[in-house]
Amino acid sequence: MNKPAAVGSLLVIALGAFLAGRYSGGPKPQGHPSAKRILYYVDPMHPAYKSDKPGIAPDCGMALEPVYEGEDPGAKLRLSAGAVSITPEKQQLIGVQVEAVEKNSGSRVVRTTGRVAADDNRVYRLMAGTDGWIISLEDNPAGSVVKKNQLLAKFYSREFRNAEQAYLGSLASIERVKAAARDPDDPNRVSDSSIRINEEQLRTLGMGEPQIKELGKTRQVTGDIDVVSPAEGIVLARSISPQQRFEKGSEFYRVADLSKVWILADIFSDEAQVLRPGTRVAVKVRELAKTVYATVSDSPPLFDPASRTLKLRLEADNPGLLLRPDMFVDVEFRTPAPAGISIPAQAVLDSGLQKIVYVETSDGVFEPRPVELGTSFGNRVAVKRGLGEGDRVVTSGTFLIDSESRMKPGGFETVNEKHDATAPHGSNAMHPMSMAQDPVCGMSLDPSKAVAAGHSETYHTETFVFCSDKCQRKFQQDPAKYSDLGLRSAADSGSRRQDD
Repeated sequence: MNKPAAVGSLLVIALGAFLAGRYSGGPKPQGHPSAKRILYYVDPMHPAYKSDKPGIAPDCGMALEPVYEGEDPGAKLRLSAGAVSITPEKQQLIGVQVEAVEKNSGSRVVRTTGRVAADDNRVYRLMAGTDGWIISLEDNPAGSVVKKNQLLAKFYSREFRNAEQAYLGSLASIERVKAAARDPDDPNRVSDSSIRINEEQLRTLGMGEPQIKELGKTRQVTGDIDVVSPAEGIVLARSISPQQRFEKGSEFYRVADLSKVWILADIFSDEAQVLRPGTRVAVKVRELAKTVYATVSDSPPLFDPASRTLKLRLEADNPGLLLRPDMFVDVEFRTPAPAGISIPAQAVLDSGLQKIVYVETSDGVFEPRPVELGTSFGNRVAVKRGLGEGDRVVTSGTFLIDSESRMKPGGFETVNEKHDATAPHGSNAMHPMSMAQDPVCGMSLDPSKAVAAGHSETYHTETFVFCSDKCQRKFQQDPAKYSDLGLRSAADSGSRRQDD
C-alpha cells in the first residue's frame, strides 16, 4: 500500500473512533434525584409552605428546595437544635396530641375537695351536774339521728331528791298564798321568784325541761332523771354505758344540730384572695349525685401544714341531713382568670431548674420552648413568657417527644440552655450552644454572623438577631409582639444571668 493510501486509512479510522467515543461518552441516565420528577418546592424552615415552581420563601427570603418523587419531605427540613420531625404514623403510634395556646377567659372554674364538719356553734355537750350512776340507755350509739327532747338515757342521783322537794314546796306555798289573797292581781302579793330559783337548780343538776313540767303536774318526787336531746341532729359521741357510775363534770353525749354544717375546702393562697365572704359555691356529693350550695364564711382561712393548703370555711344548709360530718365532697367555684394566655398543665415538662413545652412549628416538626409560668387554675396554667397566642403545644406524648429530642445531637444542650448558662466558671459543665433563634420566623442561626451582617436589634435591654432584612423589618414594626416569643442570643442570656 502506498503512503497516501495509508494516511487516508488512518484518518478514516481516527474519525470513526472519535464518533464512536462521542456517542458512547454521552450523558447516561443515573440514579440522581435530578432525573426524578419534581413534585413541588418547599420552604426548608416551614415545610407547610409549598410552591409548584422554584423561587424565594416569603418568610425569610431563603431559596425554596425541590421535593422529588419518592423522597421524604422531612429530609429537606433544616431543624433547629433540639427540634425533631415525627411522621404522622409515628405521632399516632405514640399518641401525640396538640392544642393551640389560647387567651384566658374572663373567669375560671376551680375544683377542689372539702370535708364536712359540724357547726361548732350547734354542737351540744350533755354533762353531769352531780355524781350518780346510769340506770338505762336507749338505742342511740354514735351516728344515730335524734329528735329534740327525745329520751337518750336515765340516771339516778341523790341530790335531785332535795332539789325536787324544794321545788314542790315552793309550788305549794305559792298556791296557798294565792288562795288566801283577796285580790289575785294585788302587786303586793307574794312573788313566785322562789319557784324560778328551784327550777334553775333542777336544770343546773341536769333535769330537762319536759321532766320539770311533768314534775309540776304530778307533784311526785322521782329518782330517775331523764337525759334528753337538746336539738334535732345526730349523736357525735356517747361516753356512758348501763350501770356506769359517773362523777360531776362527766360527758354523757355530744349531739350536733346538722340543719347547718361547715365545709372545710382546700384552696391555695391566690384563690383565697378572690373568694370574698358571701361568695356562692357549689358542693357536689358524688356518691349521692346531689348538689347543694354553700357560702364563704366571714372567718379567714387557716393554714394546714399537713396539706400545705388553706382551709376555707363554707357554710351550707343541710336539708334532710344529706351532709354528715367527715364526709368528703367536691367543691366548685368560679374566680377571675389571670390576664394572659394559658396551656394545659400536662403540656409542661418540669426538670426543677427549667420548665419547657414542645411546640409544633410546622407539620410534624416539634421543638422545645422554655417558658415562664404563672398561677395554675383547674387543669391549666398561665404562661407569662415563652409562648404566644395561637402557638400549638403538645399536650400528650410529651415525654416520648422529649426522649426523641434528647437522642438527637445537640438537642440536650438546647433544652437545658438556661441550666448550662448558670453553670459556674471553670467547671466542666457544658457551655450553651452559640445558636440563637429568629423571633419572627423561628429559624436557628449563628448570632455572631447575624450581628456582623447587621441583622440585630436591641429592645428593652434584650438583643435579638434575625436571618434576613425582612424578618428584621417585621420586628421593627412591632417589637412587643415578638419580644416574648424570641429566644435571645445564648451568649447574651448567659452573661446577663451571670451579672444577676
